[in-house]
Amino acid sequence: MREKVVIITGASSGIGRATALLFAENGSKVVAVGRNEKELYALRDEALEKDGTVKVHLADIRETTQVERFLSYMTENFGQIDVLVNAAGIILNGSIEDTRLDDWDKMMNINLRSVFFMMQKCVPHLAKTKGSIVNVSSVAGIRAFPNVLAYCVSKAAVDQLTHCSALELAPRGIRVNAVNPGVVVTNLHKRGGMEDEKYKDFLEHSKMTHPIGRVGKPTEIAELIYFLASEKAAWITGASYEIDGGRAQTCAR
Repeated sequence: MREKVVIITGASSGIGRATALLFAENGSKVVAVGRNEKELYALRDEALEKDGTVKVHLADIRETTQVERFLSYMTENFGQIDVLVNAAGIILNGSIEDTRLDDWDKMMNINLRSVFFMMQKCVPHLAKTKGSIVNVSSVAGIRAFPNVLAYCVSKAAVDQLTHCSALELAPRGIRVNAVNPGVVVTNLHKRGGMEDEKYKDFLEHSKMTHPIGRVGKPTEIAELIYFLASEKAAWITGASYEIDGGRAQTCAR
Protein backbone atom coordinates (compact mmCIF):
# COMPACT_ATOMS: atom_id res chain seq x y z
CA MET A 1 0.00 0.00 0.00
CA ARG A 2 3.04 2.28 -0.10
CA GLU A 3 2.33 5.58 -1.89
CA LYS A 4 -1.36 4.72 -2.26
CA VAL A 5 -3.72 7.64 -1.63
CA VAL A 6 -6.24 6.68 1.03
CA ILE A 7 -9.29 8.64 2.24
CA ILE A 8 -10.59 7.72 5.70
CA THR A 9 -13.72 9.31 7.12
CA GLY A 10 -14.42 9.31 10.84
CA ALA A 11 -10.66 9.40 11.35
CA SER A 12 -10.60 11.49 14.50
CA SER A 13 -11.42 8.55 16.79
CA GLY A 14 -11.97 4.83 17.18
CA ILE A 15 -11.73 2.48 14.22
CA GLY A 16 -11.18 5.30 11.71
CA ARG A 17 -8.25 6.64 13.72
CA ALA A 18 -6.62 3.23 14.13
CA THR A 19 -7.05 2.57 10.42
CA ALA A 20 -5.48 5.90 9.47
CA LEU A 21 -2.43 5.16 11.61
CA LEU A 22 -2.03 1.67 10.16
CA PHE A 23 -2.14 2.88 6.55
CA ALA A 24 0.26 5.74 7.36
CA GLU A 25 2.73 3.42 9.09
CA ASN A 26 2.78 1.28 5.95
CA GLY A 27 3.64 4.19 3.67
CA SER A 28 0.23 5.22 2.36
CA LYS A 29 -0.66 8.85 1.80
CA VAL A 30 -3.56 9.18 4.20
CA VAL A 31 -6.15 11.94 4.12
CA ALA A 32 -8.03 11.87 7.42
CA VAL A 33 -11.51 13.41 7.37
CA GLY A 34 -13.44 14.32 10.50
CA ARG A 35 -15.16 17.02 12.53
CA ASN A 36 -12.87 17.14 15.57
CA GLU A 37 -9.97 19.39 14.64
CA LYS A 38 -8.02 18.78 17.86
CA GLU A 39 -8.17 15.00 17.49
CA LEU A 40 -7.31 15.12 13.80
CA TYR A 41 -4.13 17.06 14.47
CA ALA A 42 -3.27 14.71 17.34
CA LEU A 43 -3.61 11.86 14.82
CA ARG A 44 -1.33 13.67 12.39
CA ASP A 45 1.31 14.18 15.07
CA GLU A 46 1.19 10.55 16.17
CA ALA A 47 1.59 9.41 12.58
CA LEU A 48 4.64 11.66 12.19
CA GLU A 49 6.22 10.06 15.26
CA LYS A 50 5.87 6.72 13.47
CA ASP A 51 7.29 8.09 10.21
CA GLY A 52 3.87 8.16 8.58
CA THR A 53 2.09 10.89 6.67
CA VAL A 54 -1.44 11.99 7.46
CA LYS A 55 -3.06 15.05 5.92
CA VAL A 56 -6.05 16.24 7.90
CA HIS A 57 -9.22 17.69 6.44
CA LEU A 58 -11.92 19.16 8.64
CA ALA A 59 -15.32 18.44 7.10
CA ASP A 60 -18.86 17.39 7.90
CA ILE A 61 -19.57 14.58 5.45
CA ARG A 62 -23.31 15.18 5.79
CA GLU A 63 -22.82 18.39 3.80
CA THR A 64 -22.57 17.65 0.08
CA THR A 65 -20.85 20.95 -0.69
CA GLN A 66 -18.12 20.15 1.85
CA VAL A 67 -17.60 16.70 0.33
CA GLU A 68 -17.34 18.13 -3.18
CA ARG A 69 -14.91 20.79 -1.98
CA PHE A 70 -12.84 18.14 -0.27
CA LEU A 71 -12.69 15.95 -3.38
CA SER A 72 -11.59 18.96 -5.44
CA TYR A 73 -8.78 19.37 -2.93
CA MET A 74 -7.87 15.70 -3.41
CA THR A 75 -7.72 16.03 -7.18
CA GLU A 76 -5.60 19.16 -7.05
CA ASN A 77 -3.15 17.92 -4.41
CA PHE A 78 -2.89 14.17 -5.01
CA GLY A 79 -4.19 13.55 -8.53
CA GLN A 80 -5.64 10.16 -7.61
CA ILE A 81 -7.61 8.14 -5.06
CA ASP A 82 -6.73 4.50 -4.45
CA VAL A 83 -8.75 3.59 -1.36
CA LEU A 84 -11.87 4.94 0.36
CA VAL A 85 -12.61 3.84 3.92
CA ASN A 86 -15.99 4.95 5.26
CA ALA A 87 -15.58 4.74 9.04
CA ALA A 88 -17.71 7.65 10.23
CA GLY A 89 -20.74 6.62 12.26
CA ILE A 90 -22.88 7.31 15.31
CA ILE A 91 -25.25 5.36 17.56
CA LEU A 92 -28.32 6.61 19.42
CA ASN A 93 -30.78 4.61 21.48
CA GLY A 94 -34.43 4.21 20.57
CA SER A 95 -37.12 1.61 19.86
CA ILE A 96 -39.84 1.53 17.21
CA GLU A 97 -42.04 3.38 19.70
CA ASP A 98 -39.76 6.11 20.98
CA THR A 99 -37.09 6.80 18.35
CA ARG A 100 -37.31 10.48 17.55
CA LEU A 101 -37.52 11.36 13.87
CA ASP A 102 -34.58 13.75 14.26
CA ASP A 103 -32.45 10.92 15.68
CA TRP A 104 -33.54 8.60 12.85
CA ASP A 105 -32.57 11.21 10.25
CA LYS A 106 -29.26 11.93 11.96
CA MET A 107 -28.21 8.29 11.98
CA MET A 108 -29.33 7.71 8.42
CA ASN A 109 -27.52 10.82 7.23
CA ILE A 110 -24.22 9.97 8.90
CA ASN A 111 -24.24 6.16 8.80
CA LEU A 112 -25.76 5.67 5.35
CA ARG A 113 -26.36 8.76 3.21
CA SER A 114 -22.82 10.08 3.65
CA VAL A 115 -21.37 6.66 2.79
CA PHE A 116 -23.41 6.51 -0.40
CA PHE A 117 -22.43 10.04 -1.41
CA MET A 118 -18.72 9.54 -0.68
CA MET A 119 -18.74 6.34 -2.71
CA GLN A 120 -20.63 7.91 -5.60
CA LYS A 121 -18.28 10.87 -5.85
CA CYS A 122 -15.13 8.75 -5.53
CA VAL A 123 -16.09 6.20 -8.20
CA PRO A 124 -14.62 8.13 -11.18
CA HIS A 125 -11.30 8.46 -9.34
CA LEU A 126 -11.23 4.86 -8.11
CA ALA A 127 -12.02 3.58 -11.60
CA LYS A 128 -8.79 5.15 -12.85
CA THR A 129 -6.67 3.41 -10.21
CA LYS A 130 -8.66 0.15 -9.99
CA GLY A 131 -9.07 1.01 -6.34
CA SER A 132 -11.15 -0.31 -3.49
CA ILE A 133 -13.75 0.75 -0.93
CA VAL A 134 -14.14 -0.60 2.61
CA ASN A 135 -17.24 0.35 4.59
CA VAL A 136 -17.42 0.01 8.36
CA SER A 137 -20.73 -1.65 9.13
CA SER A 138 -21.56 -3.57 12.32
CA VAL A 139 -22.76 -6.86 13.74
CA ALA A 140 -25.98 -4.84 14.14
CA GLY A 141 -26.30 -4.92 10.35
CA ILE A 142 -26.50 -8.71 10.51
CA ARG A 143 -28.39 -9.35 13.75
CA ALA A 144 -31.27 -7.54 15.47
CA PHE A 145 -30.75 -5.83 18.83
CA PRO A 146 -33.36 -4.04 20.97
CA ASN A 147 -33.40 -0.29 21.57
CA VAL A 148 -30.99 0.58 18.75
CA LEU A 149 -33.52 0.31 15.93
CA ALA A 150 -32.29 3.08 13.64
CA TYR A 151 -28.67 2.08 14.11
CA CYS A 152 -29.42 -1.53 13.11
CA VAL A 153 -31.39 -0.39 10.07
CA SER A 154 -28.63 1.99 8.96
CA LYS A 155 -25.95 -0.70 9.19
CA ALA A 156 -28.07 -3.30 7.40
CA ALA A 157 -28.45 -0.75 4.63
CA VAL A 158 -24.68 -0.21 4.53
CA ASP A 159 -24.23 -3.94 3.97
CA GLN A 160 -26.71 -3.94 1.09
CA LEU A 161 -25.13 -0.79 -0.33
CA THR A 162 -21.82 -2.64 -0.23
CA HIS A 163 -23.18 -5.74 -1.97
CA CYS A 164 -25.09 -3.91 -4.70
CA SER A 165 -22.32 -1.46 -5.52
CA ALA A 166 -19.76 -4.29 -5.61
CA LEU A 167 -21.74 -5.92 -8.41
CA GLU A 168 -22.11 -2.66 -10.29
CA LEU A 169 -18.49 -1.57 -9.92
CA ALA A 170 -16.73 -4.89 -10.53
CA PRO A 171 -16.61 -4.33 -14.32
CA ARG A 172 -14.77 -1.05 -13.64
CA GLY A 173 -12.17 -2.79 -11.49
CA ILE A 174 -13.35 -1.34 -8.17
CA ARG A 175 -13.75 -3.71 -5.23
CA VAL A 176 -16.25 -2.93 -2.45
CA ASN A 177 -16.31 -4.74 0.91
CA ALA A 178 -17.51 -4.16 4.44
CA VAL A 179 -16.39 -5.11 7.94
CA ASN A 180 -18.95 -5.93 10.63
CA PRO A 181 -17.42 -5.46 14.09
CA GLY A 182 -18.95 -6.52 17.36
CA VAL A 183 -18.42 -4.37 20.44
CA VAL A 184 -15.15 -2.49 20.12
CA VAL A 185 -13.68 -0.14 22.72
CA THR A 186 -14.19 3.30 21.15
CA ASN A 187 -16.03 6.51 21.98
CA LEU A 188 -19.07 5.45 19.92
CA HIS A 189 -21.39 4.57 22.79
CA LYS A 190 -20.25 7.41 25.04
CA ARG A 191 -20.91 9.91 22.28
CA GLY A 192 -24.31 8.28 21.88
CA GLY A 193 -25.14 9.26 25.44
CA MET A 194 -23.94 6.30 27.53
CA GLU A 195 -22.46 7.42 30.84
CA ASP A 196 -19.02 6.21 31.97
CA GLU A 197 -20.24 3.79 34.65
CA LYS A 198 -22.91 2.32 32.40
CA TYR A 199 -20.36 1.93 29.59
CA LYS A 200 -18.03 0.11 31.96
CA ASP A 201 -20.86 -2.29 32.86
CA PHE A 202 -21.72 -2.67 29.16
CA LEU A 203 -18.14 -3.71 28.31
CA GLU A 204 -18.11 -6.17 31.21
CA HIS A 205 -21.41 -7.71 30.08
CA SER A 206 -20.10 -7.90 26.51
CA LYS A 207 -17.49 -10.41 27.65
CA MET A 208 -20.37 -12.85 28.06
CA THR A 209 -22.17 -11.98 24.82
CA HIS A 210 -19.05 -12.47 22.69
CA PRO A 211 -18.03 -16.17 22.65
CA ILE A 212 -14.31 -15.39 22.58
CA GLY A 213 -14.83 -13.74 25.96
CA ARG A 214 -13.73 -10.19 25.33
CA VAL A 215 -14.52 -7.08 23.34
CA GLY A 216 -12.52 -5.93 20.34
CA LYS A 217 -9.78 -3.36 19.83
CA PRO A 218 -9.81 -0.73 17.06
CA THR A 219 -6.44 -1.98 15.83
CA GLU A 220 -7.92 -5.42 15.16
CA ILE A 221 -10.61 -3.95 12.91
CA ALA A 222 -8.01 -1.75 11.22
CA GLU A 223 -5.96 -4.82 10.26
CA LEU A 224 -8.94 -6.37 8.45
CA ILE A 225 -9.74 -3.10 6.68
CA TYR A 226 -6.11 -2.82 5.57
CA PHE A 227 -6.15 -6.37 4.21
CA LEU A 228 -9.41 -5.87 2.28
CA ALA A 229 -8.05 -2.66 0.74
CA SER A 230 -4.80 -4.31 -0.34
CA GLU A 231 -3.89 -6.41 -3.35
CA LYS A 232 -3.83 -9.46 -1.08
CA ALA A 233 -7.62 -9.28 -1.24
CA ALA A 234 -7.70 -8.75 -5.01
CA TRP A 235 -10.29 -11.51 -5.55
CA ILE A 236 -12.64 -10.38 -2.76
CA THR A 237 -15.54 -8.07 -3.46
CA GLY A 238 -19.10 -7.74 -2.19
CA ALA A 239 -18.22 -9.35 1.14
CA SER A 240 -19.33 -8.36 4.63
CA TYR A 241 -16.76 -9.72 7.06
CA GLU A 242 -17.81 -10.49 10.62
CA ILE A 243 -15.07 -9.51 13.06
CA ASP A 244 -16.94 -9.79 16.32
CA GLY A 245 -15.53 -12.46 18.59
CA GLY A 246 -18.35 -14.73 17.47
CA ARG A 247 -21.15 -12.34 18.48
CA ALA A 248 -23.17 -12.85 15.29
CA GLN A 249 -23.29 -16.60 15.95
CA THR A 250 -25.11 -16.28 19.28
CA CYS A 251 -28.74 -16.10 20.35
CA ALA A 252 -30.05 -13.07 22.24
CA ARG A 253 -29.07 -12.90 25.88
